[in-house]
Amino acid sequence: MGTCKDCSLGCTFRVPSLRTLRFGLWKYFMNSNWKSLAERKQADRAAAIKAGKEALVAYDEIFTTYSAAFLNATAVEIVDNIVGKREGWSAENVVATYIRRAIDAHAATNCLTEVFFLEALEIARDLDKEFELTGKPKGPLHGLPVSFKDQFNVKGYDTTIGLTGRAYKPTSEDASLVAHVKAAGGIVFCKTNVSTTCNNPVFGRTTNPYSPLHIPGGSSGGEAALLACGGSALGFGSDLAGSLRFPAHMSGCFSLKFGQGGRMSKNGMTMANEGYEAVRSTAGPMARSIADLRLACQTLCGLPGGPGEIAPVPWREVILPKKLKVGYYLRDDFAEFSPPVKRALRECVAALEREGHECVEFLPPYALETMETFVALGSSDGYKQLTSHLGPDPQDPSMFLVLLGPKIPAIIRTISCFVLRRFLGDQKFAALVQALRVKSVRDFNRWVHRRNELVQKFHTEVWEKYGFDIILGPVHSMPALPHNATARLSPLAGTAILYSILSLPAGVIPVTRVLPTDTWPEEPQDPGLRLLRGIMRRLYDPEKMAGLPIGVQVAGRPWEEEKVLEVMDLLDNALGPRGFGPGSWTPPTPTVD
Repeated sequence: MGTCKDCSLGCTFRVPSLRTLRFGLWKYFMNSNWKSLAERKQADRAAAIKAGKEALVAYDEIFTTYSAAFLNATAVEIVDNIVGKREGWSAENVVATYIRRAIDAHAATNCLTEVFFLEALEIARDLDKEFELTGKPKGPLHGLPVSFKDQFNVKGYDTTIGLTGRAYKPTSEDASLVAHVKAAGGIVFCKTNVSTTCNNPVFGRTTNPYSPLHIPGGSSGGEAALLACGGSALGFGSDLAGSLRFPAHMSGCFSLKFGQGGRMSKNGMTMANEGYEAVRSTAGPMARSIADLRLACQTLCGLPGGPGEIAPVPWREVILPKKLKVGYYLRDDFAEFSPPVKRALRECVAALEREGHECVEFLPPYALETMETFVALGSSDGYKQLTSHLGPDPQDPSMFLVLLGPKIPAIIRTISCFVLRRFLGDQKFAALVQALRVKSVRDFNRWVHRRNELVQKFHTEVWEKYGFDIILGPVHSMPALPHNATARLSPLAGTAILYSILSLPAGVIPVTRVLPTDTWPEEPQDPGLRLLRGIMRRLYDPEKMAGLPIGVQVAGRPWEEEKVLEVMDLLDNALGPRGFGPGSWTPPTPTVD
């Protein structure tokens, strides 16, 4: 103990130990280090964007004459017009236009990470010269501006996935999918922000393209924001628990998650949880139209990556039955769906029925069990591998509730589950809390076996019992959430996790937007999770959420991605124009929180 000599009150204080001082100095140094690295990365990005802006001055006349046509075109139309040598349409002019829009999108949403605008312009010029000499397009993506989620390696650039420990370690070669895109004539010009809510220590927070107060969805949220703003013609992300689907739903674009092991290569993707195979991540396309998703699939499905990584099965043509049998649900046995989500599903059902298709409402089984299984498998090691790369970086606040679960002492967990079941009557949340614990290898294997049983049971009790061609359901129970709200609402991911655990293909199509009149009924219609439902209702505000996109999820049987995409196309046409796709985005009005 010591005595303060600065006054006459006789105050005492504890002299810190040498160990405490060492820890404090280490923590201060590491905290300063990650901030310094983040500031350097952001400064480098700002410099690259500035250099891009300066290079674009030479294209002012092109922008004046052609930018609207370029930005309003789908990826398919862009390639056709460049290859068809339509006046003004060249790879260089189109890429320059999309670079300018990407800069605008970044200013509105902070969606970009690695930026290689000058390199892309040079590649586009060379592509135009080669095309002029040979008259032969390089491939089906000739001259198309393409972006990638930060997770994909691009030669010569970092793949930080938002972690400072990965900064300034440029990769030596392209990811297989990046290489395939380049070989097909696509021009890769940027990478986009990641994390559960697209907020990370390196590049900061990405916001929703329609509201700065809300998230764009994660973890492919930067990609969805860029596409929704019209800043890219075609994009690629990944999905383990909804990372392609949530951003498409919340930001208003299209995406496709493959089932089973996927049909696009993941070779050269940086994973936060290496070696985790209990639920497999898949790479997939994100786009502004169904036609563009189809172009990506036709071009890239079945192309090789790592040895034996994916089946060499190209995209196949399918013909839909004249009358589809569509299963749909407005509730499940896990959580309640918000009013605009239900309205979007009803609008889809009405559109399909107008086209003569049969739509059957049913209650999907095992929504709770699949969520419980996902939580149990993912938390088996206490999330040590998932968080091992953080180093000095601060933890994403949205992951607090999830990562806390395995750390709860067994006695506290038992008491908590008893209180939830006995006094709060919440059996479902108690099941999730119980599943969030560290497990032995034997217990892990039991949960894998349970996952396999759920796959078989769902096949028997849904596909065989009802004979559905396709299933229509929500992507998420809510519209885009306010920033930091996912810390309390992570269980709502169950709507997408259902099809992750079942390894089924699922695509997302934007349908409508939140209306101020989408008020929640006073009395709950579904049982749901009592605690979760209360939080949902407090956070849901149709006036603040007005204008946010709402998508639906189209799920199919194993290995039927082609059928899923064709049904998405059918539904898209049946719904008609609704303000999504190329040329539809306008910057949101600034809002003060």
